[in-house]
Order: sequence, then C-alpha cells, then structure tokens
Amino acid sequence: MNFVFVSPNFPRRYFKWVEALKSRGINVLGIVDSPYYDLDPRLVNALTEIYFVYDMTNKTEMERAVGYFQNKYGKIDFIESNNEWWLEEDARLRAVFNVDTGFHPEDMAHIKAKSAMKEYFRKGGAKTMRYLLVHGPQDKEAALEFISEVGYPVFVKPDIGVGASESYSLKNREQVDAFFEKTLPEPYIMEEFVDGRIVSFDGICDSKGDVVFCCSDHFPIPIDRIVNEGLDHMYVNVPFSKPMIDVDAKEFEKVGRSVVKAFGIKRRFFHIEFFVLNHDKPGLAKKDEFVALECNMRAPGGYTPDLIDYGSSVSVYEIYADVIAYDEIRNVNLNLPKYYAVASHRKDTLHYVHGVDEIYAKYGPHIKMSGRYPSHIAAVMGDWYVFACFDTIKEVREFDDFVRAKD
Repeated sequence: MNFVFVSPNFPRRYFKWVEALKSRGINVLGIVDSPYYDLDPRLVNALTEIYFVYDMTNKTEMERAVGYFQNKYGKIDFIESNNEWWLEEDARLRAVFNVDTGFHPEDMAHIKAKSAMKEYFRKGGAKTMRYLLVHGPQDKEAALEFISEVGYPVFVKPDIGVGASESYSLKNREQVDAFFEKTLPEPYIMEEFVDGRIVSFDGICDSKGDVVFCCSDHFPIPIDRIVNEGLDHMYVNVPFSKPMIDVDAKEFEKVGRSVVKAFGIKRRFFHIEFFVLNHDKPGLAKKDEFVALECNMRAPGGYTPDLIDYGSSVSVYEIYADVIAYDEIRNVNLNLPKYYAVASHRKDTLHYVHGVDEIYAKYGPHIKMSGRYPSHIAAVMGDWYVFACFDTIKEVREFDDFVRAKD
C-alpha cells in the first residue's frame, strides 16, 4: 500500500502518524517543503522516501512529486495531510491521480464552508445557529434585518477559514457600521451569538463511516476570547465511559455518530465542534442543550491527539494506522483504564503563583507531558502546557487552579 503524506513535517509531532503507518507495512511517501536537516529524525526514519518541493501551493510541483512516487512505487492508495490547510490540495491531487479514498474537489464546499456545513449537521440531527453570508457594505441592510430577528450580539468570521484570529462579536450598531465600512477579503458568515462552551466530538471512522473510536474535548473558555484577549486557558479530554461534565453524553454521542455519517466522512480522523448553551436561546435551544458549530476533517489541533492517548490509554496514531491498513482496529486495546485528561496552559505575559518545580512536586505522578509550544501554536494555545490525568473532575479543577493561580 502506498500512502502519500502531504506535509508530514508540520506540525512537528506528525511523525507519530507516519511511524504508526510504517509499522503496518505501508509505504509512507512524504512531500515536504522544509530542508532535510530541519526534519525530525524520527520522521526521516519512518518515511520510505521524501520528495522536497519549494512551494506546496505550486500545483505543478505537487503533481510532479506525486507522479514521481507513482512511477516508482505503483498505484497511490491514499493522499492525506491530516491538516485543514491542505484539504483542497489533497482532494485535487486525488482527482488527478485517480485515488478513490478520501474527499474529491466536488466535496469541498460542504467540508470547508461553515455555511454549507449546516445542511449536513441538520441531516445528522444536530441543531444549527441561524446565519447570513455577507461580502461587504452591500450586505449591510440585510445584516441589520438579520440582527433585528436574532438580536445583538452577532458573531462574524470567515466562511472558510481556520482558527479564531478573524472571529469576533458585534455588540451594537456602531460596531456593525464599522464592520461594513470595508470590503471584506472573503465571504464572512454572520451567526446569532450563542453563550456557551465548546464541546467536541472527536474520533476515527472506517470506510463505511462507522465510528470505531471516539471521545470528547471540553473547552470552558471560548477560543476567540483566548486569542483576542490574550487569556490563558485549559480544556479537558473526556472518554465517553466517564461521566460527562456538561452535556448529555448518550445523546451527544448518538448525534455525533449520525453527523459523521451525514458528512460522508470515511477512513479518517474528525474533530466536530458544538456549543453547549449556558442559557436558554429562544428559537434555538435550551440551557445545556447543544448546537452545531463546525466540522473539521482532521485530528484536533495542537498536541490534543497525545492528550486523547493519555485519557483513553490508547494510541490514536495506532488506531488510525489500523483503519488505513485494515479498515478496522486490530492492534489497539480499547478496554484499558480511562481518565479525565486535562491540558492547562500558561502565558509568558502573566505572572503565576507556583513555579514549574512546585507543580511537579505536588502532581508529579499525574503529569504525562509538559513543555513549550512552538510560536505558531503559542498564539492560540499559550506558551507553556502541562497534561495530566485524574479519576475525577474535582481533581482536574484543583490541578488547573494550582497551575494557573496568579499573583
């Protein structure tokens, strides 16, 4: 089996996907845009061959790379990046080289555009927020009419985009006027504002769209606030065998699995986000009910796959490799102990009561991993992180309070 991995060098820890695939006897062929000396040695050792391109946005270069691999190793079975940024290029290359696994260009609209996702969420049984697509000043009157229906604030963000850097709320007419003074660089989606916590449905599914592994991440602080206000934060990974913190676990898993089917997700990792409402929202949902936010055709960001591993006592890298190689789980025991796995983050700009040595002295046996995020992740996640596992959510909160206690 030949697996072309697009940009396996970013994020840096992606060598774990490659190692797991290689262990199943798969030829993993990497296309990179970094010089060899900058590649992680584990990645270099796991890849069957590496093809360097100067510019991964150059379609000719990318086709030349895949063509080289196909001529040398035979038919290409998979082309994947597991990265949101390259979803469209992955799909284009599959079409060019007749790779029938994964999404093709005609599938891009409903997996990239947040507005188009709503139809598929509804097919899966999930509630969705009301919205309006806006392109610039010409849509101001329509936006004011929409706001008269759903009320202030409203939330705006690029209809197609990754991250929260261009996402924010408009709280009054003055802010709406300022927003529409400029021509937007791309279509934006304006949604009714939801006061809630993000809870994700994360997992891996087989070629039939059946979920073979799943869990949930709980984010008490909205990501846009973390980015725009420079906050530190925490989140918790929760296996479905543990009591959920803030959502009806049975109903949430049921809808999550149905949404995966509705989107046509097959043989890949997914990260699907929902809002759990803090208050009743007339015309939408009641307090503690969940509504759909967006669907990501990739593993959750940062080092969250490792956090999932600690919480469920598994390797999602190995599960993914099993699904690619065998279309089922063969080499991973899903019945090991489960924990609440917490990721607590600190910012260099904030002053904390307890030093890292104190954290380790108090919680050493529970800590699984810590370190500093690279700069491209730090802007969203924070500068320093620590992952730890506990049996109860009470212990999680006590740990996070200690880690993030400030002067």
